[in-house]
Amino acid sequence: MNRFSEFNQMEMTRRGRIEVICGSMFSGKTEELIRRLKRAKFARQKVEIFKPSLDTRYSDVDVVSHDSNHIVSTPIESSTSILLLATDVDVVGIDEAQFFDNELAEVCNELARRGTRVIVAGLDMDFKCQPFGPMPALMAVADEVTKVHAICVKCGNLAYVSHRLVSGDKQVLLGEKAEYEPLCRECYYAAMSEQAGKEQKQE
Repeated sequence: MNRFSEFNQMEMTRRGRIEVICGSMFSGKTEELIRRLKRAKFARQKVEIFKPSLDTRYSDVDVVSHDSNHIVSTPIESSTSILLLATDVDVVGIDEAQFFDNELAEVCNELARRGTRVIVAGLDMDFKCQPFGPMPALMAVADEVTKVHAICVKCGNLAYVSHRLVSGDKQVLLGEKAEYEPLCRECYYAAMSEQAGKEQKQE
């Protein structure tokens, strides 16, 4: 058996499962999602990729990482659309899962029951360190969870959360380095304490 056949066989045995890639912003979630999807394509598997239609930061259609790596996807409004669009495929990729509705976990379960390998990437927490959207449910039902980390811009340790740099209490706020920075737990709480002190002085 040649190396390609061994690789193809290994990838094929990973069907009927849910893999979740989570972490803060700038941690390489989308990069890892794209890497796994491209490997599946290399193994000659049929792959479909989806992302929420509201995420148009880099492209209306493509899934694009912060390092400008990209792969063609289908923007959708509702997670249930995936069941209609992902028939007869081997692998389904889903990016920015935190922006989808709470039906996403059951959609992924149904795909896995059909024998589809589902790879999901998303933020595990919002800027307030609260579980984000359907991500907790997805991690609970996943066969495998990979938590990736950015580097804290303050101290260089592993980042814990995406700290929002602009004002506003709305949970969903699309942004990049001008709006968010990755911070470790200690630096995040220090930043929150400093922000609270400034707000008290303004009052």
